[in-house]
Order: sequence, then structure tokens, then C-alpha cells
Amino acid sequence: MLDAVIEAGHQVALVLCQPDRPAGRGQRLVAPPVKQRALALGLPVGQPARLREDADRRALHEAGADLMLVVAYGLILPRAVLDLPPRGCVNVHASLLPRWRGAAPIQRAVEAGDRETGITIMQMDAGLDTGPMLLREAVPIADTDTGGTLADRLAVVGARLAVRALAGLERGELVPEPQPEQGVCYAHKLERADGVLDWRLDAATLANRIRAFDPVPGCTAAPSADESTLFKVWRARVADIESGAAIAPGTVLEAPAGVLRVACGRGALDLLELQRPGGKRQPADVFLRGWPIAPGEHFRLPAQG
Repeated sequence: MLDAVIEAGHQVALVLCQPDRPAGRGQRLVAPPVKQRALALGLPVGQPARLREDADRRALHEAGADLMLVVAYGLILPRAVLDLPPRGCVNVHASLLPRWRGAAPIQRAVEAGDRETGITIMQMDAGLDTGPMLLREAVPIADTDTGGTLADRLAVVGARLAVRALAGLERGELVPEPQPEQGVCYAHKLERADGVLDWRLDAATLANRIRAFDPVPGCTAAPSADESTLFKVWRARVADIESGAAIAPGTVLEAPAGVLRVACGRGALDLLELQRPGGKRQPADVFLRGWPIAPGEHFRLPAQG
């Protein structure tokens, strides 16, 4: 996104991003990718933890930018920030608004089984992704898409539309369009608990969830024989059988070679790629050679409520 804006000839007065965060086993501070790229390009960078106080906004005041382009910033902008640039704030949002307003639109679209999503360029107001739209472009969601692969495709579209929007605003060619009142839904922030597989759900729902939460936060399953161990489940498909009403959800079924088949609330799920704690992603057959799980064993059901 940053490269596309610069290559289009726009002057970037300031790059604002989240503070450096600890990461990895050593928990060393790691800079956000946009900061790393901005510094490589010789651009000034600001990293306020919040934007509520005047001191937090000092760098924005000093930059004196005409317009602010916001992309997955991760903080709600207060009115004082929205009103600061003379030409306002423009957001690149990864959904076809008003569907999936909020923090995790890409993952929630995959989780819901949507067949398409897209990019909306919108003028920001005080609401949560409620501002008028400037540009929209649909992007299909493939059956094989994960949250990560879809995010990569949307990033390319978002950069292209952002450059178009900046040019159109500069020439006065874009007319803001209010969002439709119908079809509003919210993409709630991702939590680690979202990735805990609840085998009482139907197999199709779980398959979508596994795709949606790859790579973040990832889906987990705990064998009842060792509930302190959490496996990551990275790839799965709906089995072409019905598990039967008498089989308890979470039960490991007889399965074809190379597959770990688990009964769900409706249907069954074939687990195709797993990861043990501290290990690498592995095809199910390789995983099972190192960590056998026999038919009749169970995966733990998460607590309800």
C-alpha cells in the first residue's frame, strides 16, 4: 500500500503505526512491517499507543497533511483526529460495506462461508465503518482460500483502489455515496478463544472456521487423553459421510489413510494438516506417525456459555 501511494507520486508526510510489540520465543520487540518499509524509504514514523491526548497527536499536527489514508490501523480515531486533515480521512476497508464492518472483516467473511467480499474505500466519520463510500470492488472467495491468502489478494486490490481514490479526490471526480441501510453486520475482533474447535458444530462450519483463522489466531483441538496439549489444525475438509446421531461429537472415527476423521454435531470433518506444540505443520499421515490417535478416542469439547 505504502509503495503504491509513493509510486503514484503522492508525498507522504508521516507514517503512523502501532508501537513495536514483543514477538517470538525471545519476546524481542519487533517493528510493524509498515514501519520497517517506511524507514527503508526514509519516511518519518510515529507510533503513539493511543490518540486521545494532544501529546499523542503532536506528530500529526506537525506533519500538516492534507489527507489521511487509513489502512488496518487498529485504533479507533477520535473526532479530533478525523477533523485534523483539511480533506478528511479515507479508509481502505476489506469488505463490501455495509457487510462486515469492524475489526476482522476478512476472517469473518471466510468463516461465514461468503462467496465474495471486496474492498471499500470510504470517507471516515465518527461511527464504526459507517462513512460514505467512494469506491468498491468485489473479490471472489475461493473454496481453498484462507484468511491469509484472501488478505494477500485484497491487499493488491486495496492498494490499486486507494491510488484511484486519491487521484479522484484530487481531481474532484468522486462523489461520496451513503452506505445502504440493509445488510449491515459486524466483524468482531478475533480472540484466541475463537480458534478452539467446538465439535458440536456442523462440519461445514468448522471447515470454514479453520480456513478463516489461518494463520491467525489458528484453530486448536485438545485430545481428551491429554487435555493440556493443544494441536493446531490448519487444513480440513467436510467428510463425504454422515457421522450418525449416536456418535458423540469429537469422537475419532475410522478414517482413510492419511486422514484424521472426527465426528461433529452434524457430519464429520477430515483433518488434513496438523501441528503439534513446538513442531511444524504436517500432513495428517506424518503427524499421526509421531502422535498416534486411535479411532474411538475423543477430542475435548470446550465449555459452553
